[in-house]
Amino acid sequence: MKTALITGGQQGIGLGIAQALSAAGFAVVMAAELEADAPAVQSAFGMLPAARYLRHDLLRGDPTALLDAVGDVTCFVSNAGVPARQRGDMLNITADSFDHVMGINLRGAFFLAQEVARRMLAVPSAHYRSMLFVTSVSAQMISVERAEYCLSKSAAATMAQLFAVRMAPHGVGVFDLRPGIIDTAMTAGVHDKYSARIAEGLVPAARWGQPADIGSVAVPLALGQMAFANGAVLPVDGGLSISRL
Repeated sequence: MKTALITGGQQGIGLGIAQALSAAGFAVVMAAELEADAPAVQSAFGMLPAARYLRHDLLRGDPTALLDAVGDVTCFVSNAGVPARQRGDMLNITADSFDHVMGINLRGAFFLAQEVARRMLAVPSAHYRSMLFVTSVSAQMISVERAEYCLSKSAAATMAQLFAVRMAPHGVGVFDLRPGIIDTAMTAGVHDKYSARIAEGLVPAARWGQPADIGSVAVPLALGQMAFANGAVLPVDGGLSISRL
């Protein structure tokens, strides 16, 4: 059985990917720091009753213990992340806020991916295997009011490239998915702001992105249908990141 481990799979983009991979025949394991009885987790189970949920704190959790509980991973989706604690002038960012964002979005993500990669190399599989890093258009497009988030995503994009080169000789596909303005709980606080900007032409597709948009891109990557595109960066942003005059 093909198994997909998705960090932050209980909500937002992660849930959109979990639903798409489940429909494509993967057994889905969602991992997040929430307790299993948290409303978001229970809501996810309502949509994916066959999924498994494991509690894992990217900042302090033990990747080895998590992966022992999951078993063989066919597709790893590094999706969980946090925004800046507070938007504002980058000259006012505190070390605590910076360390929080980098600790989860980069350090925690790296060491979990590292352990996934080690196990993929140690245990042969009859299935195509992949590692999908959900970064952001913020890896390339800066927002000075959330500098720590942009820095974490830029570094995460480099992390994806590093894993792509390291894993390619072993037939493991590694990809960087860069969502744009996606309608999730993370963007709820700026919904009106971005709705107005989208109406003014910020996004060529003229709409918000949805978690399902990311899920639809993840499926062919996980199935090996784009295997020779290893290391590819895929903007999933409705054209937001295209340079325009």
